[in-house]
Amino acid sequence: MPALPLYMDYNATTPCDPRVIEALVPWLGAHFGNPASRAHAFGWEAAAAVDLAREQVAQLIGAETSEIVFTSGATESNNLALKGVFEKYHQKGKHIVTFATEHKAVLDTCRHIEKSGGEITVLPVDKEGRPDLEELEKAIRPDTILVAAMYANNETGVIMPVKKISEIARRHNVLFFSDGAQAVGKIPVNVNTDGIDLLSVSAHKFYGPKGVGALYVRRRDPRVSLAPLIDGGGHEKGIRSGTLNVPGIVGLGKACVIAREEMEQDAVRLAALRDYLEAQLLLLPDTKRHGDKEHRLAHTAHISFGNTNAASILQQIGKEIALSTGSACSSADPEPSHVLLAMGLSKTEAVSSLRFSLGKYTTKEEVEYVVQAMKGLSSKF
Repeated sequence: MPALPLYMDYNATTPCDPRVIEALVPWLGAHFGNPASRAHAFGWEAAAAVDLAREQVAQLIGAETSEIVFTSGATESNNLALKGVFEKYHQKGKHIVTFATEHKAVLDTCRHIEKSGGEITVLPVDKEGRPDLEELEKAIRPDTILVAAMYANNETGVIMPVKKISEIARRHNVLFFSDGAQAVGKIPVNVNTDGIDLLSVSAHKFYGPKGVGALYVRRRDPRVSLAPLIDGGGHEKGIRSGTLNVPGIVGLGKACVIAREEMEQDAVRLAALRDYLEAQLLLLPDTKRHGDKEHRLAHTAHISFGNTNAASILQQIGKEIALSTGSACSSADPEPSHVLLAMGLSKTEAVSSLRFSLGKYTTKEEVEYVVQAMKGLSSKF
């Protein structure tokens, strides 16, 4: 029997890889310099560490080091991308196009932009969670300045057709931003072959520390300009002021190195575990899988359990198994998932759904325990 409780909520956050911890700990102690202190060795040392991490992040996503801006995480990166573009390009236009299944960090930011005079078009998705590209083409207007589409969905694991979306944006001379929080470090992401102009990164989604992330900002073909959200000091080329989180940045860089080396083999193993878990759960009465089966992350399964409220399932097994009804950022929200409703699920189906997200420390023994636990509860569904 595996040690309890089991963790099956890797889309919410991941544990720090021990190698990441080993890399960042010295920067909490003896190596405490401020990289903005350019007059002495403590600052030089910290600046060198930040430069190395910037290169490591860039290598993971196929970018140039000068295109990486460090932030506190994907939420800040999303805000900086959306608000930064809107403020900088408002003379060209005020229209942004996005999709109904985006993370709240994107949708809520878009609502803020609307209050500031922007216009937002939120496009629907089909029952598999994928967009209608013809509708996207029709939605773009002469005053459209940005298309925002997440790379992979945090609830269903569905991967968006990023290259095709970027091609449409390029044809119309519109910038393309992708929330990469759930994709970067888990699947290959290349900003050039994918045609991405802005991409958000979150360290804690792929075994790095919490509270640190990055925003990729394209510097040529086209050169993207952003208005800063935070002023004061001119850090990060004036795009994001504030003393840099050196330990976190070092940890992010190390997580990127590990991901480059290991994410492919991890994905193969996790897909096999996910498929087994899913197949077993779908044998239970009135269960149904949600989201595109072909275009999705290897470690994520989203399943509804008849008319049973998922919250009641979590109450019964939460002490033993960590699962989620959806986004960790909206876990306190009693309303059904906006992602599932956008995919056409009824409210009953939406509130009966659970997200199972596995990670590189998940074992077959743990998956089997989850299967048996859910089978044990099935008589109560």
